[in-house]
Amino acid sequence: MIVPIYKVEPFIARNAQQLFQQELDQLEYIFVDDCSPDNSIEVLEQVLSEYPDKRGWTKIIRHPVNKGLPSARNTGLDAATGEFIFHCDSDDWLDSDALKKLYNKAKQDNADAVWCDWYLSFSENERYMRQAPPQEGPISGRQCVELMLRGHIRYNVWNKLVRRSLYEQSLIRFPNGYAMGEDMTMISVLASAAKVSYLPEALYHYVQLNMGAFTKNTSELHLRQIRYNVEQTQLALLRKYGASIMDDIQFFKLNVKLPFLISQDTQSYQRWLDWYTEANDYIPLNPMFGKRIRFIQYAAIKKQFWILKLHYYLLIRLLYGVIYK
Repeated sequence: MIVPIYKVEPFIARNAQQLFQQELDQLEYIFVDDCSPDNSIEVLEQVLSEYPDKRGWTKIIRHPVNKGLPSARNTGLDAATGEFIFHCDSDDWLDSDALKKLYNKAKQDNADAVWCDWYLSFSENERYMRQAPPQEGPISGRQCVELMLRGHIRYNVWNKLVRRSLYEQSLIRFPNGYAMGEDMTMISVLASAAKVSYLPEALYHYVQLNMGAFTKNTSELHLRQIRYNVEQTQLALLRKYGASIMDDIQFFKLNVKLPFLISQDTQSYQRWLDWYTEANDYIPLNPMFGKRIRFIQYAAIKKQFWILKLHYYLLIRLLYGVIYK
């Protein structure tokens, strides 16, 4: 269990309590303090004092300077000794039986990784986010990669239990200095899996209090980081699979830039038009794109930005701002 910590004082108590209440025995906890300037570590220490039986299983590693999220994950990976790795962001939380269920599923299927459904958690409500594959039973690493590139399942780090050997044998680490889009690393990790399984339960609670954060707060530095991670992911996949993966890489690029259309900002729409233009021909070809997603992409191509603003108002302001708040 790897938990990076930086400026999460309002959230870390619930995070740690849920982790220390996990029903799985001999669970290794690695908290990485990325030079957090608030009282996050003091709160963590207080919670840990309430679970003395977890003290011997817990490591708190402190960075002397702030190095960023990818570096904190890497510090955790370097310190880990367990059979499997689970990344939990410190402002989110897990059901108390989550790791036991994921571990049992991995053992049952002899899988290198297991992913599960999750909750998108707002201030008052939660939305169940289903991540089921199109077929039943375990899938190959290649199939899992294709589903992530196409946008059918998310490539985020935080709802996946992964065999540690996948990181070690392939020497994969998160991209130091390139925090935006660092989750893309999981695509390369799971590409090395022989078998990946799905657990059809929502066990992870992803706290989302600002649905517009991506497009409102994305700086030029963040944009360069995203493009770097896309480029590195593409290179890794081409090395492993060759040209046979190119169609799915184009789907991936469309999914990477799709958030630019979930906005009310005309500059964001123009950014969508400027990024990865070679991928636009693949809009009708991705089997995972529904009619709504295809529609807003075609609206962007035709520069019908009023449609995109209406879509943003109905989806974000009404659905998430009122119904799911």
